[in-house]
Amino acid sequence: MYKLLAKINGPGDLKKLKEEQLEPLAEEVRAFLLETVTATGGHLASNLGCVELSIALHYCFDSPRDKIIWDVGHQAYTHKILTGRRDNFHTQRCYKGLSGFPKRSESPHDAFGAGHSSTSISAGLGMAVANALNEEQSRVISVIGDGSLTGGMAFEALNQAGHLKKNLIVVLNDNEMSISKNVGALSSFISRKMTGSYYRSLKKEMEGLLASIPAIGGNILHFAKRAENSLKGFLTPGTLFEALGFEYVGPIAGHDLPTLLSVLEDLKQIEGPILLHVMTKKGKGYQPAEDTPDKFHGIAPAAPVAPVGAAPAKPAPPSYTATFGDTLVKLAESDPKIVAITAAMPDGTGLSPFAKRFPDRFFDVGIAEQHALTFAAGLAAEGFRPVAAIYSTFAQRGYDQVFHDICLQKLPVTIALDRAGLVGDDGPTHHGAFDLSFLRHLPELTVMAPKDENELRRMVKTALYSGRPVSLRYPRGAGFGVPLDADITELEIGKGELLLDGGDLTIVAIGSTVYPALQAAAILKEKGILASVVNARFVKPLDSELILAEAEKTGCLVTVEENALQGGFGSAVLELLADAGMTGVRVKRLGIPDAFVEQGSQAQLRADLGINGPGIAANCEAFVKGRKTAAPQLCVVK
Repeated sequence: MYKLLAKINGPGDLKKLKEEQLEPLAEEVRAFLLETVTATGGHLASNLGCVELSIALHYCFDSPRDKIIWDVGHQAYTHKILTGRRDNFHTQRCYKGLSGFPKRSESPHDAFGAGHSSTSISAGLGMAVANALNEEQSRVISVIGDGSLTGGMAFEALNQAGHLKKNLIVVLNDNEMSISKNVGALSSFISRKMTGSYYRSLKKEMEGLLASIPAIGGNILHFAKRAENSLKGFLTPGTLFEALGFEYVGPIAGHDLPTLLSVLEDLKQIEGPILLHVMTKKGKGYQPAEDTPDKFHGIAPAAPVAPVGAAPAKPAPPSYTATFGDTLVKLAESDPKIVAITAAMPDGTGLSPFAKRFPDRFFDVGIAEQHALTFAAGLAAEGFRPVAAIYSTFAQRGYDQVFHDICLQKLPVTIALDRAGLVGDDGPTHHGAFDLSFLRHLPELTVMAPKDENELRRMVKTALYSGRPVSLRYPRGAGFGVPLDADITELEIGKGELLLDGGDLTIVAIGSTVYPALQAAAILKEKGILASVVNARFVKPLDSELILAEAEKTGCLVTVEENALQGGFGSAVLELLADAGMTGVRVKRLGIPDAFVEQGSQAQLRADLGINGPGIAANCEAFVKGRKTAAPQLCVVK
């Protein structure tokens, strides 16, 4: 089925093909992507749109000597397939399989790791400067999507690259701008002519000739350059990039391999920073993805076929994301001051219903988390109740804004952190493993996490009407199917709840670990160990009265969190005990260790880390049994 693709085990094999074989190869790659990605899940539409560009880059350049850097990684599947990972591609995003993103430890062809957007130009410029310092002649190519170009970091890098004038090719993969066929064809023609060797040598000779004319030569040359720039600005949208110091080329058709190959070969001869503007179609070659590319941006693995005669599967409970979005709409119905903000993730954060219902109060700022948070602070300063919904992993980019612009000014912004904890197959770049650690120490900030979807609703309202900055974290995936209260009531800030009362030890859990803690308590009870279970609800402020009372009663605490142990919830409990002088309490912390957690299903990863029900029970049982031989002390066990 894959006659050409089967021969490609690296870029060297690709270069053995004739140019006329590359288009049939592109069709085979698309078929292979559809076969594998629909089975494993992953980013489909964006990768279907990047097939020809990936082939052309590897055909014209010499990876890994030439560095090809993929921004985010949503476009890098064809790159992986062409660089020796075809036979293992069915394992991408699977437990112990290939990463869904570029990963330096996975292949020398992955020049730079990626998972978050807008980094490729900065990394590429660093490599281009290194080439210059080392007197290397290799090329650096940074491929960035039009969405990633909305990130401020990309423009910071463009600005410096234009100033430094090093050899860097930035490929802007544009799959959103609409350009008619005749303009696109004309632009492709102009780009080929303007990058051709004859044009460039003629231009250089004319510049020298004009500059040599006494008295008036400089003025004529200045006028000629202005005329050239005006023509290019009229025919192409490259004025901004040329103002930043780049040689702008494009836009060209990104699925036209002969044009891509011709232009890329010409660009290899040009010195200095270049921006190649390539137009592609997201979902190219697969009609459902072309029609609705947003729905095929990231797809889940194919569901197994149910046996004939099997009972229909029970519908899954609503996701935390959907519950959050529905709750915000419900509250906003009666409060015109509630506004919602997202950083290019309206569907992913559950805000699409809010956007549809309240378009004037919904703001998608693009891939710009820093701006989203300070924008929210500005709204709060004027009396609104802004909710900035951001994935936990992406909120890491906005730390300074949370500190300076929200907390320091005591502005009532609700930071809704979706995908907090282990997210599964997207792996270490996307796990929300650190937000408790990097937020809980900020003054004025309330930090909380719900045990289930009903408590999430209550926390959303609590945050909105607290009059203070709040971080609200909740996990990826479905809730527990608990009944939802008809009326959403607020919680008392800083108050947890005692769910089970036992005398042997106390499990103090937060957020997604509360129900596993209850499961662990049931397992322990069968073994004759009676555990109290506390739903902490708040990481800051802690319910000191409840936790200290349990510590005094059982003398044995086990904290459980889906966050890094360093500086996380368990650390907060240790600080509380130390400040209270309770040095005789033994404490064991369960959570994410000092390591990056790889990809895998959430269930598999939680089992590996011992923070599912059986894992918590096993850790508690060993801890209680070790209590008899240990001297009383403040004992920390990871």
